[in-house]
Amino acid sequence: MPKYVVTAGELCYNIGCNGSRSAGEKGMEQMRIIAGEAGGRRLKSLPGRATRPTADRVKESLFGILGGQVVAAVFLDLYAGTGNIGIEALSRGADRAVFVDTSEPAVRIIRANLELTGYAERSEIFRLDVRQAITRLAGAARKFDLIFLDPPYETGLIMPALQAIDRSAILAPGGNAIAEHSRRETIDEAELPGLRIWRQGKYGDTMLTFLRGVGDNNGEDGDGESDCRLSR
Repeated sequence: MPKYVVTAGELCYNIGCNGSRSAGEKGMEQMRIIAGEAGGRRLKSLPGRATRPTADRVKESLFGILGGQVVAAVFLDLYAGTGNIGIEALSRGADRAVFVDTSEPAVRIIRANLELTGYAERSEIFRLDVRQAITRLAGAARKFDLIFLDPPYETGLIMPALQAIDRSAILAPGGNAIAEHSRRETIDEAELPGLRIWRQGKYGDTMLTFLRGVGDNNGEDGDGESDCRLSR
């Protein structure tokens, strides 16, 4: 039986234990798992324009760059919406995924998508503000190999979320934080003393920024390229 493990309006719904993603301004596209054991599976989405799921082109590039780093990883999906990215990670071999979103409808959709794909037992969902969730996870000494965050574009949320990650030490040694954001938003490394940008890619209006701990050097990246910053 599922159980609530966070109370007072801060929901972590434990099926395995579970979560959700954020609102955006773009139209919806049909979501699917691209690759891995659940490849081709269609996912449920929220009605209307309540979420902005990551486009397949961006998702393919994200996981192509990460490559084998996804296998056996513990994955944190912030502003998780439908759970699209975290579920893709589970399909590609991630060991566990934690989903965070403040929206109750999003939490329900994530739970449904986890049940649809069979990944509920390997997942946790927190219905919390992202910075509150990071504080909670840090207090429990949780560590994540990969952290993905995709707040609504141009809402001023991207830097506070990255600063919370930087302060919290929830990123495991050798891990990566990946931010999806508008190309008009700037990520200022000077405000992130514990993180450094090692790669960026542009996809129309969307940008992916990859960060790792200042002391980390993973050698070659997931797609075999050396440390670099790219525009596409």
